[in-house]
Amino acid sequence: MTYKEIRHNEEVNELLKKGNQNLGLLGYTDHSQAHCTRVAETAAHILKKFSYPEHDIELARIAGYMHDIGNAINRNRHAEYGGLLANEILKQYDLSIPDRITIVSAISNHDESTGGAVDPISAALIIGVRRSRVREKPKAAFDIHDRVNYAVTDQTLKINTEKKVISLNLQIDTDICSMYEYFEIFLQRMLMCRGAADMLGATFKLTANGAKVL
Repeated sequence: MTYKEIRHNEEVNELLKKGNQNLGLLGYTDHSQAHCTRVAETAAHILKKFSYPEHDIELARIAGYMHDIGNAINRNRHAEYGGLLANEILKQYDLSIPDRITIVSAISNHDESTGGAVDPISAALIIGVRRSRVREKPKAAFDIHDRVNYAVTDQTLKINTEKKVISLNLQIDTDICSMYEYFEIFLQRMLMCRGAADMLGATFKLTANGAKVL
């Protein structure tokens, strides 16, 4: 099977659509197909930079695109729900059992509340899931998550393969939210990224407005 096939899978796309609609009603930021496509491409880019084989890169793409399907069931423990759903969907394809389990494991471990990097595929997925996706709504209706995401005016992921460093550089508009508020929301995620970089044999560095944080 290929990433292209899974992107055109009707069940996957309906799950992503329903999950994103549900989260919108609950006040969460965007988790659309466009977001999942960006995650898939970023995860693939990370493994490619570290010279992983194309086979692993394709598994990362597939896991990246499918990673949020569990939101159609419930936001709470969505990663695990997503893994269970993915396991059944992937049985339709000509995919080896080890590859299917690798994808399922990566999806099931991508959320900071319950998971962590367990192999290079999951590590690339974790680093690829970066959040700055505010829905279209009046700023007066923003909660802290919206404000924190909206405050990130620029974010750049850089990979130095010679030094084995993965750097995330953020520009945060502190007129919208304070640094304290940002890290109150995302510190656990950033620590998870550090563990993911370790899995890839690299160091994770985080800078915010030019200052080193991690």
